[in-house]
Amino acid sequence: MAFSLDDKLVVAISSRALFDFEEENRVYEDGNLRAYETLQRERLNVPAKPGVAFPLIRKLLALNAGEHRVEVVILSRSDPISGLRAFKSCQEYGLSIERGVFTRGRAPFAYLKPLNASLFLSANQDDVRDALAAGFPAARVLPESAKMASKYPDEIRIAFDGDAVLFSDEAERVFQKDGLRAFVGHEIDNKDLPLADGPLKPLLQALHRLQTLADAAAPMHIRTALVTARSAPAHERAIRTLMAWNIEIDEAMFLGGLDKSAFLREFEPDFFFDDQIRHCESARDVTAIGHVLSGIVNAS
Repeated sequence: MAFSLDDKLVVAISSRALFDFEEENRVYEDGNLRAYETLQRERLNVPAKPGVAFPLIRKLLALNAGEHRVEVVILSRSDPISGLRAFKSCQEYGLSIERGVFTRGRAPFAYLKPLNASLFLSANQDDVRDALAAGFPAARVLPESAKMASKYPDEIRIAFDGDAVLFSDEAERVFQKDGLRAFVGHEIDNKDLPLADGPLKPLLQALHRLQTLADAAAPMHIRTALVTARSAPAHERAIRTLMAWNIEIDEAMFLGGLDKSAFLREFEPDFFFDDQIRHCESARDVTAIGHVLSGIVNAS
């Protein structure tokens, strides 16, 4: 019987998001593909240092203790021989990653469909934009972000912004066009109408399913948080939307414009996803960041 990904949380990740290939990437971005490939070949037996998403991936793979529930696939613009170094680095660190797709400079996002991916993490902004435009959950990692996933070795903590991340940007468009008063009025009027799906809803759904399957004795647990600029009374529609989706979230922070980084410092997530680069920049010293390049604020 063929192996199936249908019942798995599938994370597709670029080699640069998983490992610290920043030096090699600078050679690649200089436009000299041959020099980049030569450098990777010279370092074929030199394990790469962990990248910004490495701690999260290691924790997610720990959910497989007893049953295979998470699949991580390397999805990269690198050439196949450079991919060999990525796999060797996985072996060095004991990461159980067996599958990869390497496209030698071509955009790889089309392979997200056969992978049935719940998340695509990449440091390449164009690849993330293309993936989101095609309807796949994706975020651009900021390579210089803090790596916090060692803080709670037995718990995966993931924080999400709401509008244009978990939810559609419907309400954000009202805010951008007509201001805060109109936004609040719109959300009060529509409090019983669930917001449409945002780009990272499939990831939250998959995490919630894994939460429901876990037992108390499991070696790894999941904790999720909603960290949003919404405040009362606009908070109600967000909560009612999650209820309509039959998804429970562990913590919710309705901050009404307060700086998110101070609250993220207390929650200490392994990863935080937000659509606004200013929030990502302010939090990058606190936690690993995934910039979700979706919605009206990323339209230009």
